[in-house]
Amino acid sequence: MFPFTASPVKNILFIVNPISGGKDKSRIVGAIRSALSSSSLEYEIKMTEYASHAEELARLSDADVVVAVGGDGTVSEVARGLIGSEKALGIIPCGSGDGLALHLGISRRVSTALKTILEGRTEMIDYALVNSRPFFCTVGVGLDAEVARRFADSPRRGLRTYIQEAWDSWHNFTSDTYNINVDGQEYVLPAVFVTIGNVNQWGNEARITSLASVTDGMLDVAVVAPFHTVEIPVLAAKLMDGRAHTSHRVTMLRGRKVIVRRSGPGAAHCDGDPYEMGAEIVAEIVPASLKAIVAFGHRL
Repeated sequence: MFPFTASPVKNILFIVNPISGGKDKSRIVGAIRSALSSSSLEYEIKMTEYASHAEELARLSDADVVVAVGGDGTVSEVARGLIGSEKALGIIPCGSGDGLALHLGISRRVSTALKTILEGRTEMIDYALVNSRPFFCTVGVGLDAEVARRFADSPRRGLRTYIQEAWDSWHNFTSDTYNINVDGQEYVLPAVFVTIGNVNQWGNEARITSLASVTDGMLDVAVVAPFHTVEIPVLAAKLMDGRAHTSHRVTMLRGRKVIVRRSGPGAAHCDGDPYEMGAEIVAEIVPASLKAIVAFGHRL
């Protein structure tokens, strides 16, 4: 239990994905009930039962705030259901990456995340479309897409598993040459992977599009050139401390519309989930179109 200050929030819907991140949510549900039991707020907790159920619940809700309790996939579903509404997105992150939550300054500690929902500020943030599909964090092709596919197929979750899948994928991966159009400017670049970011990271503070903002009306693109295995520790260090843009192996681009063309269709990822996409991938920003709760004092 912890004290809450007065808040304009009156009604909250918590949408819980019971299987995200391979974590039991009963403790989180209990913490929500305990924290709000003595408050004057109206709240409801609903469990998702099938794919896209979170989006449906969010769209139909009359709550002031709709809280995604899960990982990036759950957050993306809930956010899709809130586009074009006055309802605010809240997040209690408990997934494997939690990219949007971390970008918004939201703690993975349940009590702190709850406090942010009640006492944080609301901001109108950007989202984006990839081949007409909304996304909120990152889209990518190349090695990271292959890793996302392997990670999704793994029975284990967590950063350690992700690193292991990345290491295994690296030894069997061939880079490609990409034609990238950013607001009409053409670039032809060899790359191990290309990541388009609305936020600054994949998740777990791995900040690949390290200068990205969700309030600037722009997409950031990280093009990572082929590198040697011996370079991985330095690249990883820059990734984790927010200096990926300083690496001589990384080309950073920025624009409102990004078209990526590769040699053929194949693996891609969108907000951490693996997909098959065609040879051409079109991403476009939708500025200031989603209301979200941000940690108080956190700079976007």
